[in-house]
Amino acid sequence: MTGKASAVQHEIAPELRGFREVQRLAYACAEAVAGQLRSGVTEREAARMQRVWLRERGVRDWFHLPFAWFGDRTAFAGFKVPLQFFPTDRKLEPGMPFILDMAPVYKGFTADVGYSGCLGLNPLHDRLLGDLEAHRELILREVRERRSLREIYEDVERLMTAQGYANRHRAYPFGVIAHKVDRVAERRWSPRVFGFGTQALKGLVSDALHGHRDGWSPLWSPYRFSDHPPQPGLWAVEPHLGFRGTGAKFEEILVVTDSRDPEQSAFWLDDDLPHVRRWAEEKVAA
Repeated sequence: MTGKASAVQHEIAPELRGFREVQRLAYACAEAVAGQLRSGVTEREAARMQRVWLRERGVRDWFHLPFAWFGDRTAFAGFKVPLQFFPTDRKLEPGMPFILDMAPVYKGFTADVGYSGCLGLNPLHDRLLGDLEAHRELILREVRERRSLREIYEDVERLMTAQGYANRHRAYPFGVIAHKVDRVAERRWSPRVFGFGTQALKGLVSDALHGHRDGWSPLWSPYRFSDHPPQPGLWAVEPHLGFRGTGAKFEEILVVTDSRDPEQSAFWLDDDLPHVRRWAEEKVAA
């Protein structure tokens, strides 16, 4: 089984089309904003550009508002408290890596994406982006094998170490590499708490309560509460590599089902995404 199997090769269930649409919308936003970034733009300005672009296209609610990280903040250098994830006045400079991360809700469907780029040439950053492909393949393969989330997490971390990198998704709350996403009830007004939409948070909390009762968690972490096989549903997966002051990641939806057919039991929602296209283009060029 390859890491490239996705819903492109699968009969798209109607309920998945909405998730694919919002994920593509979010990645289109990331590519559009990345193309507008110039030296001197701040993280706050880049985050605002994402918000404006998506609102102009009908987004009214969020799992979380857009983030932007520049320079060594792409590797979460020195991050110790959650407030450090919020955009700052750090300015983009030539050769500097950046990450754009957004989680819009559109027509009641949620996506959470991460886009890594660089302002100009940066061979180290290119190497990190290329090395992420092996993580996409490993995660899909081991989810299909129904290994526990905790075990897969540890295997991803071992691969990062073998590649010479640090695991930077450990800096997230609970060290998560992924979390479940779901439909969100549309409301005329949806308040936010610390940048997170309350409707989406209610869904995650509900999953956590049901999961606690049934022995699973909507958070994919290195801890005991993730020591269970993958739960059917949609997971926003984000392996994040770091090397000194440079970080890179992707984030996209992995579909997990209860099918006994390995190819149907888990697949990436979409292969027509920037990082997947990049890997394919590099293979053709080689």
